[in-house]
Amino acid sequence: MAGSQTNWGVLLDLSGPGPKHDQLARALRRAIRGLEDGVAVPPSRQLAADLGCSRWVVTQAYAQLVAEGYLDGRTGSATRVRRVASEPPPKAPARNELPPRYDLAPGLPDLRHFPRQRWADAVRGVLTTVPHADFGLPDRAGHPRLRTTLAGYLRRVRGAETDDVVICGGVTDGVTRVCRALLGRGVTRLAVEDPGWTRLRRAAAATGMTIDPVPVDEEGIDAGRIPRGTRAVLVTPAHQFPTGTVLSPRRRAELLDWARDVDGLILEDDYDAEFRYDRRPVGTVQGRDPTRVALFGSVSKTLSPALGLGWVALPPQWTLPGHAPPVVDQLALAEFVDNGGYDRHLRAARLRYRARRDRLVEALGPARLSGVAAGLHLVLHLDRNAADVTEQARAKGVKVADLDGYRVAPGEPALVLGYGNLADNAVSDAARLLREAAG
Repeated sequence: MAGSQTNWGVLLDLSGPGPKHDQLARALRRAIRGLEDGVAVPPSRQLAADLGCSRWVVTQAYAQLVAEGYLDGRTGSATRVRRVASEPPPKAPARNELPPRYDLAPGLPDLRHFPRQRWADAVRGVLTTVPHADFGLPDRAGHPRLRTTLAGYLRRVRGAETDDVVICGGVTDGVTRVCRALLGRGVTRLAVEDPGWTRLRRAAAATGMTIDPVPVDEEGIDAGRIPRGTRAVLVTPAHQFPTGTVLSPRRRAELLDWARDVDGLILEDDYDAEFRYDRRPVGTVQGRDPTRVALFGSVSKTLSPALGLGWVALPPQWTLPGHAPPVVDQLALAEFVDNGGYDRHLRAARLRYRARRDRLVEALGPARLSGVAAGLHLVLHLDRNAADVTEQARAKGVKVADLDGYRVAPGEPALVLGYGNLADNAVSDAARLLREAAG
């Protein structure tokens, strides 16, 4: 579907809560998801005439989608659909297009070391011991055993202050559900880190939230730059994605003061805090004030995203819409944590990832790197256009992510390199090919 040939006035459904520019932004998100990268959307004056609304409504909606990364607006040029490295447009693969030889895109743990046998033992144990009643209608908030187990784990390992958690299908599911709950309370704007995880930003926007990108510096997000009128913010304080910055103690205190002053909520994504290599991981912001912070976590970076298991530690008196994952999977995770298998898996994984990171840093030579102290990815800073390097690396069989795919405001060229699912014996060759692509 070409943008210039689309009857946008018929295509767009302006309905739902909020002012007209918010309704248009929601309709445009739905409409452009199936379009290819670079397709032009109508000029604001033309679309306003088609819809019978003011041009201001269209320019506001376009500006919102530019901020969220859906559109690319440049002075003197048409506004166009923008795709990012983490979420390519759906298309049939070309016959001669082969999967990358080395995949350095961030986001995956080491799937080769998924604890198959121990997980199977946990599932088998659950199926042979679970009471018959547990096969009935499940608790919407999750099975009580897993909720209790994870609350204890978060207190013990992450310094969280919680007696209960809600089980969800992962961090994206949890953030989506909290955003819907926020909308129900009249909170319609969400501040997000820039750069940040694009999938979460888009998931929040898809609920109808207006997204306010806030720049991240060497101390993390600055609460003083959160726009007036915004009462919720999504952050990754233990290990900012993708820069690797740790939110400084000063900024933590300022963020909590902001939440109290505006009667707001901090959405804390604790996505890979278990993997810190230079010191012990910093504790959660939620532990400082559980009445102002919703803490999110999952097994996507520790075990596998395919399990679809996550959790949210909510402030008191909060409830969430939605349903929990399958009960057997929940109980298997509870068994895996309770019998010590999860802790043992994490200890072995930390050693493996640290050694792999060291090999990758060494193999990249004198390159300028950041974010190496923790997590499953690092940032490689470049002296030339990152999009060109990404394309040349792809031609050599190496998949990497352009940092521009995760930010709204432009910045210096850089790549985000994930090494979590990179085979140890592939590190040297992948780095060599990447160096050649970077020139």
